[in-house]
Amino acid sequence: MSFIPTLDISDFDLDRERFVAEFGRAYEEWGFAGITGHQLDQNLIKDAFAAAEAFFAMPDAAKNQYQSTAIGRSRGYVPFGTEKAKDAKHSDLKEFYHIGRERDDVAYLAANVWPSEIAHFQSVFETLYASLELLANRILEVAALYLTLPQNYFRARVARGEALLRVLHYPPILDDNIPNVRAAAHEDINLITLLVGSEQEGLEVLSKQGDWVPISMIEGTVICNVGDMMQRLTNGQLRSTTHRVVNPKGEKARTSRYSMPFFMHPNPDVALDCLPECISDENPIKYSPITADEYLKERLRAIGLLT
Repeated sequence: MSFIPTLDISDFDLDRERFVAEFGRAYEEWGFAGITGHQLDQNLIKDAFAAAEAFFAMPDAAKNQYQSTAIGRSRGYVPFGTEKAKDAKHSDLKEFYHIGRERDDVAYLAANVWPSEIAHFQSVFETLYASLELLANRILEVAALYLTLPQNYFRARVARGEALLRVLHYPPILDDNIPNVRAAAHEDINLITLLVGSEQEGLEVLSKQGDWVPISMIEGTVICNVGDMMQRLTNGQLRSTTHRVVNPKGEKARTSRYSMPFFMHPNPDVALDCLPECISDENPIKYSPITADEYLKERLRAIGLLT
């Protein structure tokens, strides 16, 4: 059972003021919420999980040919054991595949890498990427209004950013004595994250009271959480919440887990200075100025995706 709030984003068009207030309460308390009413195609999501399962079932040698030299491993396959949470002792128990934005007029955006062995892999994930980008922009409109900014404040500021769709596979855990969890406690780097699937147990969120709260994915719900860049921008008003993926107990640990987070990043040159709207005598400036590019590279080095 999920203890985080659930927001029906279709209500935004019916009663904007009420929905924006509900959004603010949810994210100031949790930094997480379940999003319904998003109109994502559930058949598309099923097709995406099928394509992911087929890819990760391939031999390592076949998967490894789709590694990329993109900065921060931002495209293609990233092998098991590569990434670790900031300050963690052990690598996470996962492998993943990155799909990003492609724009010919933006030189720093790398080309995507597509596995030829999986039919429709490219078309499925290009369509899902576009759908999640639209939803992320809509949620950012709500966030902007909550922060008393123009509704389209974020749109131009993310249009050239390194938004990433990460297709995640946590392989079966066959050793009961491993010292690490599937994904160690961490906060996301970006502005907001949209998580599609999995309905399997394991995702936990750290409450303000210091308790680990399990999150079960309700079918058709997208989980949206605030990242560190949004926390910096809002001077902590919208908080980036610590979360993790723990190993399930018993036989459930011996099965694969799949999920697909979409990380919405700002353009590299966007300054992450605290917004004046979020600074007051009661809430003085908490963060020093830094650009999105500088902050992203700093964090990617900390988690082993950039040298």
